[in-house]
Amino acid sequence: MNMIQNRNYWFSSGYLITFYAAWSLWWSFYAIWLQKKIGLSGEQLGIVYAANSAAAMFFMIFYGIIQDKLQIGKAVVTFQSIIMVLIGPFLIYVYEPLLRHDFIWGVCLGAPVLSASFISGSALIDSFIERISRLFGFEFGSARFWGSFGYAAATFVAGILFGIDPHINFWMASGVAVIFLTINIIFKPKNGQMPTPHNKNIAAEKISTIPTMGEIFSLFGLKKFWLFVLFVIGTYSFYTIYDQQLFPNFYTSFFDKSEDGYQVYGYLNSFQVFLEATCMIIAPYFINKMGAKKSLLVAALVMICRIGLSATLDNIYLISFVKLFHAIEIPLFILAMFKYIVSHFDARLSATLYLVGFNISSNLGVIVLSWLVGKLFDNTGYATTFYVLSGVVLLTSVIAIFTLSDDKKANCD
Repeated sequence: MNMIQNRNYWFSSGYLITFYAAWSLWWSFYAIWLQKKIGLSGEQLGIVYAANSAAAMFFMIFYGIIQDKLQIGKAVVTFQSIIMVLIGPFLIYVYEPLLRHDFIWGVCLGAPVLSASFISGSALIDSFIERISRLFGFEFGSARFWGSFGYAAATFVAGILFGIDPHINFWMASGVAVIFLTINIIFKPKNGQMPTPHNKNIAAEKISTIPTMGEIFSLFGLKKFWLFVLFVIGTYSFYTIYDQQLFPNFYTSFFDKSEDGYQVYGYLNSFQVFLEATCMIIAPYFINKMGAKKSLLVAALVMICRIGLSATLDNIYLISFVKLFHAIEIPLFILAMFKYIVSHFDARLSATLYLVGFNISSNLGVIVLSWLVGKLFDNTGYATTFYVLSGVVLLTSVIAIFTLSDDKKANCD
């Protein structure tokens, strides 16, 4: 079936563009909002991110195991989408007042809501659409392009609106989430004609039985699973702390007027994600040529370069250029991660592996490290913190050369 004529491709793209647009409208300025608008310290910011990641771990386990049982059933996505719709009122009328007047209660209540809707929801949607792409004959990277496009377009708007009133961003996030919920209600993935399998792995997955709980939990007894987890913690966890917890405020600190910083950061972030969307289309060809393991290592090298250069540069134009490295790293890491999972583990367990093996482990790293990194930043500043983070990612990457499984397949969709 031609991808353009494949209704499942277009519905899947609709899922991704609306989810990532809704997420971007509030998430792209989340750290800035917490620190500049709410007034949290670096240590408090670390506590918020650690709590969010802790809650995300629970939901990722729940989402991953249940979605593998449902395969392409939509019950979990429907649950998630309903919470997404409520995100605007929650942030404005519940989360913000609690963070200002009762910080601990705000953290405890906000973490499960934000995690169930978006933080864990991003991994759920990616794994859900990746499975549909394998079963209905289209390239996941081509659909994921629309997710990056939606994030970029929304970030462009978010930067302007944030300088006016962050509450506008929150209401718009709920509005886009309504569109996401509508797509989820309409979409029936089993109704489309499934193409003839062009890959033995796809054929095997179609005719295989639903994985048992024993098969799912058997993953935790595999040595290669834990080596994979250690790689994720040592690279993606540290990079996530850098990119989400530290960099937004680091970048806007170069501007005399905060509003100018918010607007320029929104424009830059939008341009970066547009480039990321383009790389989502190009990356599969590179990954198929290089293999999953080498592609993951290249992505880690890009992380090291971006974090390390941020510590040495003090020119806003050069720092802006370095931020664009993210457009290369994310497509390589995410798409190579899926290929690595399908190549080295049971494809039927892809949701569990992606949500637990990748996202849970990266969030576990964030839980343990966010507070420590926040304390390090409060005591030493940006440069020292960035050097430490890049050093850890470099060490982990060197170890991964010997511990990640070598590629067994030359090609994988």
